[in-house]
Amino acid sequence: MRQFGLRFKLLFLNFLFMAGVVGLSGWVASADANPFNKGAKLCEECHEAEFKVWEGTKHFKSFRTVHREPKDDSKPSPKKILAAVEGQKRMKRNKACSLCHYTQEQKEADSKPQVKSGTSCESCHGPSSAWLEVHDNYGGKDVKREQESAEHKAKRIADSKAKGLIWPSMKYEVAENCMVCHGLAHPDLTADELAKMLGAGHPINPDFELVKYSQGSVRHRYYPPNIKENAEMNSAELSREYVVGQAAALVSATNAMSKSADPKYKAAQEKRVANAKAGLSGVPEAAGLLAAPTRANAIKFAADIAGKDLSAAVGGKLPAKSDYK
Repeated sequence: MRQFGLRFKLLFLNFLFMAGVVGLSGWVASADANPFNKGAKLCEECHEAEFKVWEGTKHFKSFRTVHREPKDDSKPSPKKILAAVEGQKRMKRNKACSLCHYTQEQKEADSKPQVKSGTSCESCHGPSSAWLEVHDNYGGKDVKREQESAEHKAKRIADSKAKGLIWPSMKYEVAENCMVCHGLAHPDLTADELAKMLGAGHPINPDFELVKYSQGSVRHRYYPPNIKENAEMNSAELSREYVVGQAAALVSATNAMSKSADPKYKAAQEKRVANAKAGLSGVPEAAGLLAAPTRANAIKFAADIAGKDLSAAVGGKLPAKSDYK
């Protein structure tokens, strides 16, 4: 009987342990399903140079200025735009505004989101709650980045990517994130909401072009072997960056345009489509994307041109370095 009682207790304790593991796994899965931003300060711990670049950008500085009413009537009025959309009448608390203009941070999954900065690291590279721990692990607690094995690095990249990290090498996905805001086409807002914002004076730049805006003040390319140099792209890299940006603009504008009948909004998106098609003309690999501008075709296009020099096809379409923003 004693043996039976002891065995029962062990089985029962094992059951409780396994139930706890299952419960914990379920919690982790649900956290991964709803990732959240942990904030740029955590990125600074390993990416000081990139953080300093960010501090010099409009993405950073606009946090303290974008909500202010302009003295010049020719500039957009935040009050008028807020009045056109439902929700809080303060930019930092309004969903429509915070999606692009701010980074909402949380310490934990059940913490209340708080606006802590303008557009930041996670705006482009994805909410870090699910991938940060994987991204920071170079093979063990005491293993530094320069000591990481090639095998572990490959696995770390794959695992963090699976958890939502958008690596700089994922050219299309990065460009896609730029276009949803700079094209006034955020998928978490209806096109009608965006049309109201445009009608109230919210700016849209149909001529937004990725090279001009990514290789200027926001450029942060600190890669081995010289991790202290903010490397400039060579001509082949610039040609690929240009056409990937056009691909992202084409898909973004096509999707946005089809969701709204508002004349002003539709015209702006039609111009984005026309610009993108002109930018992709002469690039043979873009034929399938031009025929069917879907995200899947755009990702395939980005993969098809990887490593290629498209300078001859892109030609004089690239912006001059003096025009970089």
